[in-house]
Amino acid sequence: MTCRAPQLPPHCSRPSHVVLARPALPCKMAAPRWSASGPWIRGNGQGCGSLFTLVSKPFCSAAAASTAINAQRLAEKLRAQKREQDTKKEPVSTNAVQRRVQEIVRFTRQLQRVHPNVLAKALTRGILHQDKNLVVINKPYGLPVHGGPGVQLCITDVLPILAKMLHGHKAEPLHLCHRLDKETTGVMVLAWDKDMAHQVQELFRTRQVVKKYWAITVHVPMPSAGVVDIPIVEKEAQGQQQHHKMTLSPSYRMDDGKMVKVRRSRNAQVAVTQYQVLSSTLSSALVELQPITGIKHQLRVHLSFGLDCPILGDHKYSDWNRLAPQKLSVGTLKKLGLEQSKARYIPLHLHARQLILPALGSGKEELNLVCKLPRFFVHSLHRLRLEMPNEDQNENNEAKCLGAQ
Repeated sequence: MTCRAPQLPPHCSRPSHVVLARPALPCKMAAPRWSASGPWIRGNGQGCGSLFTLVSKPFCSAAAASTAINAQRLAEKLRAQKREQDTKKEPVSTNAVQRRVQEIVRFTRQLQRVHPNVLAKALTRGILHQDKNLVVINKPYGLPVHGGPGVQLCITDVLPILAKMLHGHKAEPLHLCHRLDKETTGVMVLAWDKDMAHQVQELFRTRQVVKKYWAITVHVPMPSAGVVDIPIVEKEAQGQQQHHKMTLSPSYRMDDGKMVKVRRSRNAQVAVTQYQVLSSTLSSALVELQPITGIKHQLRVHLSFGLDCPILGDHKYSDWNRLAPQKLSVGTLKKLGLEQSKARYIPLHLHARQLILPALGSGKEELNLVCKLPRFFVHSLHRLRLEMPNEDQNENNEAKCLGAQ
């Protein structure tokens, strides 16, 4: 038996663009009954009662051409937007300090757009110490440790990638042992396994880890060395913008020249900071800070509200009621080579300089971890004419070279 396609009615001719909706069956198979109840799609031919679908080739070609045109228009629109963004870039300043400020702003923005693999590779270049238990990195400025609203990239995102770069593709992700604020630079400890991470975290919690920070302050702490022992509490600041800040919750207040003890807030936390001025001028100082406790923003609050010496670039705690760029004296701005309108771009000059960990595991010696200062910090020291201790003369020489550029 031979297979034949259904015949068109005499009054209906087959157009050149007609495609049968069902392929022909092999000749060895029995021919099916051609009926409208089968899997055919009825055509729209007038009076044809056809059992095939009419597909217009000119219509398909027009649709494809329209899609191509729309894609081309979209590509042109995206290229135009990219050119517009490029033209809006801030003009390059002829002032060396202004250029450095622009570089820092650009760098912090790029950190949120960089690929995790690129960030992990950059962190490997700044490894301070590595053994079978720990990896110690130099945390860059502007990089948050944890994710949150508006955070596109953070250190926790790259820990699995960093582990694979150091120990191969089968390596387990590294674990955080503590945290640093987004704007703080310096020593940061990671552990290879959870047990070691918990062990180091317990050392931090029980205050067995010696932590030393360096900060550049606006004004000079008086006296030049001491201990700030004032509890800290989080409160809502009333201003143009309602916001929350950490602030002091002192146990005493002055009343008619007499020291009067006040009731302690139940939300206040004990906060103790030891400090020492390493170098100073009339309007600024390099201060070493040793937090005994670990309260949120403790160093910034104690310096700004306790000693009236806010950290350079601390735009949050330089004023209690306002969220505004830090106001600097004319002399300080002149030394930095900046205008007040550009002060908003000054980074926080707070650096986790040193950590001393007790012996871990089978180790018999404590681990002394020291991290060099970031370039912008060294540059500011030179501009403000602040000297570093003798053991840091190499970095001081680097600052002089930067200032000469």
